[in-house]
Amino acid sequence: MTDPAPPPAIALSRVSKTFGGVRALDDVAFEVRQGEVHCLAGENGCGKSTLIKIITGVYTPEPGAEIRYFGERMEAVTPEAARRAGIAVIWQDLALFPEMSVAENIAFETLLGPRPRLVRHARLRSVAEAALAELGVRLDLDARLRTLPIAERQIVAIARALTHEARVLFMDEPTSSLTQAETDRLLAIVRRLASRGVAVVFVSHRLAEGLDVAERVTVLRDGRLVGVHPTAGMTQSRLTELMTGKTFDAAVTARDLPGAPVVLEVRGLTRPGEFEDVSLTVRAGEVVGLTGLIGAGRTELCHALFGMTRPAAGSIRLLGREVRFRSNRDAVAAGIAYVPEDRLSLGLIQPQSIADNTVITVLPRISGPSGLISPALKDRLVAHWIAELAIKIGTPADAVSTLSGGNQQRVVLAKWLATEPKLLILDSPTVGVDVGARAGIFRIVRGLADRGLAILMVSDEVPEVYFNADRVLHMAGGRIVREYDPRAIALPVLEEAVYG
Repeated sequence: MTDPAPPPAIALSRVSKTFGGVRALDDVAFEVRQGEVHCLAGENGCGKSTLIKIITGVYTPEPGAEIRYFGERMEAVTPEAARRAGIAVIWQDLALFPEMSVAENIAFETLLGPRPRLVRHARLRSVAEAALAELGVRLDLDARLRTLPIAERQIVAIARALTHEARVLFMDEPTSSLTQAETDRLLAIVRRLASRGVAVVFVSHRLAEGLDVAERVTVLRDGRLVGVHPTAGMTQSRLTELMTGKTFDAAVTARDLPGAPVVLEVRGLTRPGEFEDVSLTVRAGEVVGLTGLIGAGRTELCHALFGMTRPAAGSIRLLGREVRFRSNRDAVAAGIAYVPEDRLSLGLIQPQSIADNTVITVLPRISGPSGLISPALKDRLVAHWIAELAIKIGTPADAVSTLSGGNQQRVVLAKWLATEPKLLILDSPTVGVDVGARAGIFRIVRGLADRGLAILMVSDEVPEVYFNADRVLHMAGGRIVREYDPRAIALPVLEEAVYG
């Protein structure tokens, strides 16, 4: 006789949850097997985070739900019960301590107890070394966490979960800030964990990675279970349809604009240690894509173009006139707008309202002779951009933090478009934005270009620039190494050139 199959690591059924009249989850079932890598997919707001928080005891489901850990029915799930069962979550912000060492971050739970006690540094190091050895990784145990790149911080967070014997590990957007090489390393670690019997639930907007590493995918849409599917044979386009209920056409949109005036002309721009001898042009109505691995110098170049740093050599010309920026205020006054990669800390003021975030760049324009803001002018401007960019909100007075990632990004766009720029720099405009919202953002970008706005769009996701740019510049080692016409090259060839 064959041994019976072990029970699922997690099994849920009839799970519902309502917040203030909004149905976040509606009769959802979910299962992940021991030793399985499982992808949990869905747009922002579909209920993924709510489901994870119910599994880990942060939220209590409505009556009638059934939750089982490793075959044992749980009558009352609490965070402590989930922890004892070996269920751990690595959220996107990692929840680590930047001023503590690697060893302390990994093994700090060994310090916890009912009473204060002396720190045993040798014990901390041995626990940290053992956890990293399980992952097949070596890190400097004495390094302060803040000095580590994000990829190594991810490893520290995984190692910390292993110190309390995690048997189920939820990973929320683990690759959103990683290069391709770093992503490949992380996925290898995920496979290693699964081979040891750990169940890994992989949550990511990067669908290709989820399909690559997982055996099955559970799809949620609007709080409901769409289905559970094997990843073998599943395509990104089909998964996108399941997540959104819509079909998105992926087609090259590149155009020739030889007669359009040059808005931005950069020649020999250099900032030692960041980028060197960079030359490029962007014409009115053109979308120029800039891609390359993280660390190639793309964001540093954006900062120089926007006056946040000063280049050591080279020139920047805007509409034929050379400009030298002392600060980003000079860049804004000259007609440059910059949507940064980190919208949460650099693009928006989270506690403030949608309206305040929208008008913050144009306060003089909506102020009267006394210098006080005119409520009528403010309301008119906010209403215009909410309608123009189809931003889904409750009211303009709501905090911008209440919006989904895609709608927050539209508010950032609105904030800068209100300045009526000549050049729009988009640095990784879809980070943390789900697939449906991404399509909407790219439609807005193409519409802006059609109206004559010059756009420099930066992304480390090659398909984004391939399908949405008129020309693609490949940046590596701080230099522009090649230019591509998307119409003259296949996507896999371009990906190999950039990622290989």
